[in-house]
Amino acid sequence: MTTEVPLPSTSASPTARQVWTRTRGVLLALVLLVVAAVVIAVVRSGARHGELDPRSADPLGSRAVAELLADRGVDTRVVTTLEEASAAAKPDTTLLVAVPDLLTHRQQSRLHSAFADSGGRTVLVSSGSASVDRLAPGVVADPATSFGSTLDPVCTLPAARSAGSADTGGIRYTTTHLDADKCYPSERLATLVRVPAASGAGDTVLLGAPDILLNDRLDEHGNASLALQLLGSHPHLVWYLPSLADASAASEEGERGFFDLIPSGWVWGTAQLFVAAALAALWRARRLGPLVPERLPVAIRASETVEGRSRLYRKANARDRAAAALRSTTRTRLAPLVGVPVSQAHTPETLLPALSTQLHDDGQSLHGLLFGPPPGDDAALTALADRLDALEREVRRP
Repeated sequence: MTTEVPLPSTSASPTARQVWTRTRGVLLALVLLVVAAVVIAVVRSGARHGELDPRSADPLGSRAVAELLADRGVDTRVVTTLEEASAAAKPDTTLLVAVPDLLTHRQQSRLHSAFADSGGRTVLVSSGSASVDRLAPGVVADPATSFGSTLDPVCTLPAARSAGSADTGGIRYTTTHLDADKCYPSERLATLVRVPAASGAGDTVLLGAPDILLNDRLDEHGNASLALQLLGSHPHLVWYLPSLADASAASEEGERGFFDLIPSGWVWGTAQLFVAAALAALWRARRLGPLVPERLPVAIRASETVEGRSRLYRKANARDRAAAALRSTTRTRLAPLVGVPVSQAHTPETLLPALSTQLHDDGQSLHGLLFGPPPGDDAALTALADRLDALEREVRRP
C-alpha cells in the first residue's frame, strides 16, 4: 500500500495574502460603484417626476408654466396613454404631445386621426422625422438642428409677435401648407410652425425645442409669454407624456424589442466605437520585426533558470512539455556515449539499437522510456525523471 505524499508548496502557489493583494483593487472599485449608485438613488429619490413634466419642479420640469396657466384659468391634466390622449381631443382643449418620437407609427396614426378634426389645438414638442410625417402631414423635419438659439419671430403670428425673441432653436421645419405660419427662422428654416386644420377649426403647432416650457428657461426672453399664448388658447390643457408601458405601444407584429427602443444615433455611435476598437487592435498587434538578442545585465545561474522554468511548467500543468524536454535532453546526452551522431539522437531506429547493444536490452522498455507518451500526473513525471537519470548513469558506467 502506497501513501500519496502531497507536493510541497512553491512560489507559484499564491497565498491568501497574495490573493487579497491582487483582488483588493477590484473589490474596492466594486464597493465604490455600489456606494455611488446608492447615493445617487437616495439623492434622486425626492424627484417625483421627469423632464418636461408639468408636475415636476426640477430645472427640466414644466411645473412653472402649469402654475401660470392655472392662474389664467386653464386647468392642466397629465395623461400617459394613447386612449386618454385621443379621448381628450376636443374643441375646447389644447393637446400637448411631449415626446412624439417615442410613439410607434401605429400610435402616431391613431393620434392624428383623433385630433385632426377635433377643432382644438395640438402642440407637438420636438417632433422629428420619426413622427412629423404622420402627426403633421405636409411638414418635413430638417435633419440639421440648431441648439440653444434665441431667435426672433419674423412672422405674422400674433402670439410670436407679442412674445418677441424666444429660445425656440432645435428641430427646423419646412412645409407645403401655403397658409401655415412659419416663425423663428434659423438659417431660413422655421423652428415654430402653425398649420391650420383642413376643416378650418383648430390647428397644429410644431415647436422645435422644449426650452420655452422648462422651469429654468421660462423667465428668459419672451419664453413665458410665448408658452402661455400657445398653451392657453383653450380652457383645458391635456399634457400627453408618452410611456413605453402603454399597451397601445404593441405594434401589429408584436411588442417592440430592446433594439427598437434604442435611438438610431446610439446604434451608429456604438458601431463606430467597435470599428475604432478593431483598428486600434490591428495597430497594436502589428509586427515589429524579428527579435534582437540582448545581453543580460546580470549572470543567472543555470539552476535558477531550470527551477523557474519548472515552476512555470507546473503552474500551467504542462507535464507533456516537461517530459518532452527531459527526454530530448537525455537522448542528446546519450547519443555520443553509444556512438550515435547528435543529429540522429531523436531517431528511434538509430538510437535504440545502439543502446540495446550496450545495455543488452531488448529495446521495448527503452522505447517507452525515451519515446513514450507523456505522463498522466506529477508522480508519473517524477518517476520518469528518476528513470531517465538512472538510465544515463548506467550508460556512463565503465
